[in-house]
Amino acid sequence: MSRLLLNLRHVPDDEAEEVHALMRRHGIACYITPPGPFRISAGGIWLKHREDYPRARELMDDYQQERREKAREAWRQARESGQADTLWSNIVRRPLTVLLAVVASIFILLVLFAPLVVFFRLAAG
Repeated sequence: MSRLLLNLRHVPDDEAEEVHALMRRHGIACYITPPGPFRISAGGIWLKHREDYPRARELMDDYQQERREKAREAWRQARESGQADTLWSNIVRRPLTVLLAVVASIFILLVLFAPLVVFFRLAAG
């Protein structure tokens, strides 16, 4: 009976391909199910044999650790070279977008807290 190894929701295509190749390289039979219509189900990487799960999980843990270290190193290098996105770089690059996001956030907070303010005014008065 099959067992889900990796849910593909929010998983980049390159990572899904690398995991699938990793399992094949180590002789673990698996298959990929695509996302369902309207993206209700995300798809996944499934192991054909349940007994392969502990070994596949170890491989996945090692793979994810390596991927995490590479991503952190790439972010550190981008930060050191001044290419990493920061709040200030976003403000400079897209001031109108940032301003609209701030205004929208304030509007939403006002709408959410207006009933509370009215309630406390009525309760106090």
